Amino acid sequence: MGKGKKTTTFILAILIILGSGVLVYKSTTTNSVEKQIVQESTMTTETPPKIDPTMDDKENKKTVEKDTNQDKHQSTVKPQKPKEVVSSTYANEKMGWYYKPNKEHQLPEVNNRGKESLAKYRGIYHGDISGKNLYLTFDEGYENGYTSKILDTLRDANVKVTFFITGDYLRRNPELVKRMVREGHIVGNHTDNHPSLPTVSDATLQKEINSLSDAFTKETGATMQYLRPPMGEYSERTLKLTYEMGYRNVFWSVAMVDWRPDAGTPEQNKNTVKERLHNGAVILLHAVNKANADMLGSLIQECRDEGYRFCGLEEIQ
Repeated sequence: MGKGKKTTTFILAILIILGSGVLVYKSTTTNSVEKQIVQESTMTTETPPKIDPTMDDKENKKTVEKDTNQDKHQSTVKPQKPKEVVSSTYANEKMGWYYKPNKEHQLPEVNNRGKESLAKYRGIYHGDISGKNLYLTFDEGYENGYTSKILDTLRDANVKVTFFITGDYLRRNPELVKRMVREGHIVGNHTDNHPSLPTVSDATLQKEINSLSDAFTKETGATMQYLRPPMGEYSERTLKLTYEMGYRNVFWSVAMVDWRPDAGTPEQNKNTVKERLHNGAVILLHAVNKANADMLGSLIQECRDEGYRFCGLEEIQ
């Protein structure tokens, strides 16, 4: 074989070897990528809905349908807005109002820090304790058909109270709110959308209160001066901001588990309130509770029989 032919043969051999290597490399790379895709698809596979063996077939079917619908919803839901940044520099530790009821008819023990903060910003949780004074308040988150009866009872007994309403309540029940004002009751601010005030920014807090107040004034011609923080949650920041807005925060010294419409009987609810009464008591009742509406007349009469008088929040200095 001549020198030229040997060189050509050598080059061809080199090319064959290199070509084989490229093929091997491509094959290896392809297999590796496919393997990676399989691993990722396994990791992201959705977990099937859990089937509870203690549930019947209909209940399990509902569970599966619920999970499926949830997946569909999650695939179309928009990203949530970032959590609001509180702009105020004042302390914003969220606190919940609480008290320890007693049957000795004495002013109950409350959160000391909360009591100090209320004193600092003219907040209220009791009234004049030098005499047998009672201050009756109702929370109105939504209408459940009992407010007209409550207003009838208050009118017949000549008792004036404070109703704390939300924006939704005003929008749905403007005539009831107008009646409250017309018959001499105070209507207080329970915010537009019932948020926990320490969790929202200064701007949102002000909007929650002002939007309801403005709508109330437009509807009735009256103004709002009292605020009940939703869920009784507050902080020094929220007390200060709302105080600067011209509001007095109103909590309570007598309450019970009555926010459920069917909680208690008329006799049970009346007795619970009476057991916890004391001079200067600010009483919180929920107007959505049927038992409260049914027992209100006898509660007022029995309290009067025991020497108590019903006062308005405007009498609290």
